[in-house]
Amino acid sequence: MKLSTTLLAAGLAAGALPLAHAGEFEDFGRVTRVQPRVEQINRPRQECRTEYVQVPVRQAPQERSAGGSIIGGIAGAIIGNQVGGGNGRAAATAAGAIAGAVVGDRVDNQNRPVQQGQAVQEQAVRQCRMVDAWESRTVGYDVTYEYRGHSYMVPMSYDPGQRVRLRITVEPDQQ
Repeated sequence: MKLSTTLLAAGLAAGALPLAHAGEFEDFGRVTRVQPRVEQINRPRQECRTEYVQVPVRQAPQERSAGGSIIGGIAGAIIGNQVGGGNGRAAATAAGAIAGAVVGDRVDNQNRPVQQGQAVQEQAVRQCRMVDAWESRTVGYDVTYEYRGHSYMVPMSYDPGQRVRLRITVEPDQQ
């Protein structure tokens, strides 16, 4: 039993031997400057707007009514038939039918608009384009601090504030 206790104590002493030669502790340094490291990042985005343009509209041709021509032709033929005799009667009937058809067509279709040119309609057109959208992103900090009269600079992923925690390791010179 005494032998196992002695071996255990010797093992612990041998394990602690490196700790006797090297010391590690924490201290703080005073931060004198923090400079953010900024990176420019392009995030293109789509920019759209709506414009109104004049677009030609296809129109169906205006149909003219034939009713006035038919009625006018019949009325003209009846009136022409009343005039003249023999072969003159046939000519007067034909002339009356033609004149009545022309007059009946004009009376029937006089208020219909005549299509002039081409009609246009206003139509909304959406136009889009890609534009550059630059963003600034902080990717880290260059921290300058003082410790025991010396100035040091180290890159860090965060802003440490007014002081920075330091891990100090003391080792003997092995020369």
